[in-house]
Amino acid sequence: MSPTHLFQFFGDAFLSATRGRLAYHVWMGGLTFLMLLGAYAYSVQLQEGLIVTGMNDHISWGMYISNFTFLVGLAAAAVMLVLPTYILDDVDFGGAVLIGEGVAVAALVMCLAFVTVDLGGPHRVWHMIPKLGYFNWPRSMLTWDVLVLNGYLALNVMVPFYLLYSRYHGVKPDKRKYVPFVVLSVFWAVGIHLVTAFLYAGLPARPFWHNALLGPRFLASAFAAGPAFILMLLGVIDRFTDYGIRVVIFDKLALIITVAAQINLVMLGSELFVEFYQPTEHAESAVYLFFGLNGHDALVPWIRSAVALNLGATLCLSIHPLRRRRGILLAASTLLFLAVWIEKGMGLVVPGFVPGPLGDVVDYHPSWVEIWVTVGIWAMGFFILSGLVKVAIAIETGRMKAKGGDQEVPTESL
Repeated sequence: MSPTHLFQFFGDAFLSATRGRLAYHVWMGGLTFLMLLGAYAYSVQLQEGLIVTGMNDHISWGMYISNFTFLVGLAAAAVMLVLPTYILDDVDFGGAVLIGEGVAVAALVMCLAFVTVDLGGPHRVWHMIPKLGYFNWPRSMLTWDVLVLNGYLALNVMVPFYLLYSRYHGVKPDKRKYVPFVVLSVFWAVGIHLVTAFLYAGLPARPFWHNALLGPRFLASAFAAGPAFILMLLGVIDRFTDYGIRVVIFDKLALIITVAAQINLVMLGSELFVEFYQPTEHAESAVYLFFGLNGHDALVPWIRSAVALNLGATLCLSIHPLRRRRGILLAASTLLFLAVWIEKGMGLVVPGFVPGPLGDVVDYHPSWVEIWVTVGIWAMGFFILSGLVKVAIAIETGRMKAKGGDQEVPTESL
């Protein structure tokens, strides 16, 4: 792996990622425009401070941490492709595993971006850097979160890079060089979501989060929404590129999504039973979320929509004849993805702060700054994901490979 070969690889990857059909350029241009809008909104936040957001002394976590929590699960879901492909030697997933790892990389970058904007500014990130900042490890769950997120990002960059670089040069990847890291990433994927769940569950003063079921439910919802997003992405790739996705991949992913969604609903029902069958003062957060409290009901439409979407999507996925129809499968996956995004975001983070320690009830409404910063970060994630997928498809199909001066770079593949 000489510097010359690396330079050639990255040069060809850049050309591959920046060339394509008109629709591809329109898509990337639209994402760039949204990123610029997000950057402008973030500049307002940097200048004025977090006062321009909807967060306040009562609710200190809002849309930023809500998206962060959801995206950790999206990143962890790549394990549902990595495990059968690399560990169980399931060749059916071989054509999609790199796409799943690309999703993990984009999701983790967005996670780090949401944490950065929630800190108030990038100049505060140094506080979480070992030796430089106040890295209270191993006592602090936040430091564990920093470690697992950055470690998982490194694993999901390193393994696909080695595989793509080897195929780019026409060399068979040596399993001894990447399988140990794959095995590590499987456990790491579970760890990143459990650590995030423990960040909430470890706060006894917040009874809405302080329950033992939070970690398993995080995993169930992640393994439902994550593969649902990957399935939607594979549907787009199968429809608009010449990189065909086998039907068996859709079938197996659909089964994984269905089982995870059913388990997630069982856990949701269990939590609702505990909260409402014999309600106590600790159930006030759930009451606020589902029915409103003292005239405050800002989150009621959010959570009721999420539950309705979750039930409808799971029902469609559970009926085999419906699940086998590609259009219905993609629609149900989209609805499930949106349902979990609401449920694990606004439906989890904000109600944990309501009511406050003194019983005060304060509604949270995201400001225009939060909304556009969030849109900009999501656009950045899709921009990164689109480029990674473009390069991966070019290498997998053999259009991008090392040929010295005769290097071929695709121009109309996507």
